[in-house]
Amino acid sequence: MITLTKLNGDEFVINADLIERVEGGSDTVVVLSNGHQYVVRDSRETIVARVVAYRAAIAKAAQGGDGA
Repeated sequence: MITLTKLNGDEFVINADLIERVEGGSDTVVVLSNGHQYVVRDSRETIVARVVAYRAAIAKAAQGGDGA
């Protein structure tokens, strides 16, 4: 799960595994595999970095690197 920011400034959490694509332009649009779309303040680069960090954390935990 990653945190994104709506245009009104409210934050919400989204399942990163459902992200199909991120479209940039004047607004950033996150399109999910179920067809839902969210217009957010976060840049494409920020969203990509958050997804990469999320997946890296999962991989680290799966390898026992979470301190458990």
